[in-house]
Formats: sequence, C-alpha cells, structure tokens
Amino acid sequence: MQIPLQISFRNMDPSPAVEARIREKAAKLERFHDRIIGCTVVVEAPHRHHHKGKLYDVRIEISLPGKNVVIDRAKPINHAHEDVYVALRDAFDAAVRRLEDQARKMRGGVKNHTAPAHGKIENLFDDYGFITTAEGDEVYFHRNSVVGADFYKLEVGNEVSLVLAEQEGEKGLQASTVKPLGKHHIVE
Repeated sequence: MQIPLQISFRNMDPSPAVEARIREKAAKLERFHDRIIGCTVVVEAPHRHHHKGKLYDVRIEISLPGKNVVIDRAKPINHAHEDVYVALRDAFDAAVRRLEDQARKMRGGVKNHTAPAHGKIENLFDDYGFITTAEGDEVYFHRNSVVGADFYKLEVGNEVSLVLAEQEGEKGLQASTVKPLGKHHIVE
C-alpha cells in the first residue's frame, strides 16, 4: 500500500497480537484490488457496563482512487464477536467481498441496468391501443397486457412503461406488458 496502515484501539489496551493479525489480514487485501492507497482499522470494545458480553466492533476504511470502501458494523450482534479475532476475520471477509465487487465494477464486469422502455399512449380503441416510445417507435398493445390499472381508464397522452414481446405481431411491435407510470415517471 502506498499509505501506511493505521490501526486504532478504542475502549481497550493496544494488543501486539491483535495488531499483528490486522497487519497480516490487511496485507492480503491487495490481492483483491490492486489500487488500494490506504487502510484504517479501528477495533472497539464496548464499555464495561454492558451485560451481554464483550462484543468487539471492527471498522475498516479502505481508500481507493475516487472512492472509499467502508466496513462498519455499528451494532455487532454475533456472539462469536466476543472473540476479537473472530470479529476481525468477519470484518476482513466483508472487506474482501466489497473490494471484489468494486474491482468488478471498475473492470466493467457489472451489468448496468437500463430503464425499462417507456412512451406515451397515442391512440386507444375498443380493446387495444398504440404507444409511441421515446425512440419514436409505434407499439401495439392489447387491453390484457395492461397491469396495475384498468384499460378503460387509460387516456391518450398517459405515460407508460412497457415490455416488448419477443416477436412482432400482425400490427408490428407489440407490448406484452404495459404499466401506467402515474406521477413517478421516468426522466430521460
């Protein structure tokens, strides 16, 4: 790492053995993300007046270019965390998962979810209608494809989200599902 590891202990005396374990675990983090520029670890023991055992809390902040990854368990509930080494293991395991996710995002390995197709109702007939999409396509839909609303209460100009059918129908593009957007509509 380019910036040295910072280790803090709260409500407890510093422990050379715990510090050695933290250094060992932190050194392994570079295997999961090659652009780590700093790491801060805070090990906290609860105040002595707690009645349910001493559950340790471990907070890890890993600095990456443009982003920090923070592992923070504000209220540890796992009674195995009465052992500081188990709390450290769990926190560093969570850090590894977050670093792997972040590395995958940076490589472009995570899918970007696009907004569902949407458009406005242009024409309505007895039991079908047509929608004009944002791309300018005209899409046929039947009253049975409308979800979340009554077909007969739809009006020309209503904004809708739609799912296109895999195959075109007799009237061209066809929607398998049409859902009125109401006041929470998609902004382009």
